[in-house]
Amino acid sequence: MKTINFMGQRKLAFAFSVLVLIASIASLATRQLNWGLDFTGGTLVELHYSATADLNAIRGTLQAEGYERAVVVSFGSDQDVLIRLPDGYSDEQGTAMLGLLEEAFEGEVALRRMEFVGPQVGDELREQGGLAMLLALGLVTLYIAFRFQLKFAIGAVAALAHDVIITLGFFSLTGMEFNLTVLAAVLAVIGYSINDTIVVFDRIRENFRKLRKAEPAETIDISVTETLARTLVTSATTLMVVVALALFGGEMIFGFAVALIVGVTIGTYSSIYVASATALA
Repeated sequence: MKTINFMGQRKLAFAFSVLVLIASIASLATRQLNWGLDFTGGTLVELHYSATADLNAIRGTLQAEGYERAVVVSFGSDQDVLIRLPDGYSDEQGTAMLGLLEEAFEGEVALRRMEFVGPQVGDELREQGGLAMLLALGLVTLYIAFRFQLKFAIGAVAALAHDVIITLGFFSLTGMEFNLTVLAAVLAVIGYSINDTIVVFDRIRENFRKLRKAEPAETIDISVTETLARTLVTSATTLMVVVALALFGGEMIFGFAVALIVGVTIGTYSSIYVASATALA
């Protein structure tokens, strides 16, 4: 097998990663994230239509009546609709919205539930979500340091932080809604990325024992080349599933699927360049 000179391109990869990280951090600092209802608080309205609901018509009706920030998605079936109103809308406005939709629809519109998520609950969810990510990174550091060496742990954590920041930066730059399902996808990206990194590190450790006369950079190139087929096949099959979810899964899980697409793509790159190159340094 021809060995690919990955480490020879590590400076170029480092420059690319730095540029993307700077753009992501700058966007997070200035634009921040488009927090969803789970984090900001607001009103959640579930409706059941007697016939197939036209989501575009519902959105048009709401926008024409001043509900410009309302999020309308299909919920379970084509007759069930979930409407999210951001913080600032009262229960009275939610009831008035129901009357507008009943007038615009020829059949019957039944109210299934109307819930209010207070901003205090949203603040707690935001804090707990951040702590969950920090805890995951801390446990990963301890695990890698125990199983391999401290320098490998530093490389793994650098790759994980790299993946998380870029994924968050993508959502900040695009303005896509960041809700609990997206947070769950970010945590899944951490697990996926560390699994990929451990496979590469395992082969590096094995080859360091076998190829004692080889230079460290050469040993890493050999190890990454040997695991490249497995890495690409795993990433490709995962991406096939999440792309299908993004295209056909509906709006409820669209953000979840997009976060996984970004995370898996950047995680594959970071397991080859960021984690290994940091361990080499």
